[in-house]
Amino acid sequence: MKPVVTRFPPSPTGFLHIGGARTALFNWLYARKTGGKFILRIEDTDEDRSTKESVDAILESLEWLGIDWDEGPYFQTQRKEIHDRYIEKLVKDGHAYYCACTPEEVNDMREQARTRGLKPMYNGRCRKRGLSNAPGTVVRLKTPGSGATVVQDIVKGDTAFQNAEIDDFIIRRSDGSAMYNLAVVVDDLTMGVNVIIRGDDHLINTPKQILIYQALGADLPVFGHVPMVLGPDKARLSKRHGAMSVSEYRDMGYLPDAVINYLVRLGWSHGDQEFFTRKELIEKFDLNHLGRSAGMFDIGRMTALNAKHIQAKPAAELVSPLLPHLKTLGIEAADDLFTRQVVETLQPRSRTLKDMAAAARFYYVDAPEMDEKAVAKFLTPEVCDMLNQAADAIDAVSEYTQPALEEVFKKIMADFNLGFGKIAQPLRVAVTGTTVSPGIFEMLLVLGKDRTVQRIRRAARLA
Repeated sequence: MKPVVTRFPPSPTGFLHIGGARTALFNWLYARKTGGKFILRIEDTDEDRSTKESVDAILESLEWLGIDWDEGPYFQTQRKEIHDRYIEKLVKDGHAYYCACTPEEVNDMREQARTRGLKPMYNGRCRKRGLSNAPGTVVRLKTPGSGATVVQDIVKGDTAFQNAEIDDFIIRRSDGSAMYNLAVVVDDLTMGVNVIIRGDDHLINTPKQILIYQALGADLPVFGHVPMVLGPDKARLSKRHGAMSVSEYRDMGYLPDAVINYLVRLGWSHGDQEFFTRKELIEKFDLNHLGRSAGMFDIGRMTALNAKHIQAKPAAELVSPLLPHLKTLGIEAADDLFTRQVVETLQPRSRTLKDMAAAARFYYVDAPEMDEKAVAKFLTPEVCDMLNQAADAIDAVSEYTQPALEEVFKKIMADFNLGFGKIAQPLRVAVTGTTVSPGIFEMLLVLGKDRTVQRIRRAARLA
């Protein structure tokens, strides 16, 4: 059995969108699962819309997701000689021909067919004229006039297309450039691609591509057309359903492992398991469990899954991706022990890295911004003495540890006849400026004794 070779062929006319990323993932995972090869090919034949900026954005998004490629990136526009060689072979072997019909003449043919109640098609006028290559000519593939072309699909099953409804379609334009269907087949064939997983919006092209494979006498690849990703309202995914580009989710604080976990689960299942590490996805992914139903994108579910990935990661692995989000807030943090400890305190309650950065702000500023409602509710004159005593007691401990802090709290609770919550919440507001924070003891330990005492005394002056 030949090694598996898959590919991802984005068009560089914009960013890498969620649907495209999922297609890349399916192909990449299957190649990695089988020990095969994954090829990246940039289909830049739409030269008016293709840009280097889009190419760079696509590569950056794939790299962020951790989707690496074994070959490429190839660029379709750089493969013209290869496309021409195969086109000339098709003409020489009698499977294609030159056509000199003008666009106006072809439109007339289609209109005449339409008036007779037939499908508007090219009528094959130049098929037997034996024309040679000349300015203005195109090349058309000779298609069967009867029978059916059957797409054997590992996702959708068999789909038959009547050949009588497929006209002799153009495979090379009058300007000498290859048409999409020809270029795709030749590129896949010459690159050894034998498994093609793509969106079902491409299914309409597949019978034409099969006819080209057959005309070239080549084996067909395995085809799998997966349903599109839809929004919660079952409409095609758009901006109103959430961010469209992969890079936007990075900027929103999602982890790449969470994004690929969620995207893969939009069209593939492994029992009821929802949470997968990257390693588990590679081990368990298969083609048999690709779904036939459209995946419904739900930003809430992806966010919940992202929170689980944040919690499952070692804190050290979250520091580097957190730093850009801190920088956005004007915080110049370092990849060091302090930031790792900060992360550890925030992991349990952070849904995104952006959330985590916002929650971490109080650790990095000289004086936290005080929430007016929290101050009014908890930093009252009645707690002033308690805060001052807490500051003095914490300042006096010889070893700044959790057991030492627990003893301080116990004494204050006894001296003021207060429950734990009655002293913890004012202290939380004193050191963070808000009523929401990590656990009081772990937070105070990371903040450090001097800064803790300084903030409590400052808050006592506000009470």
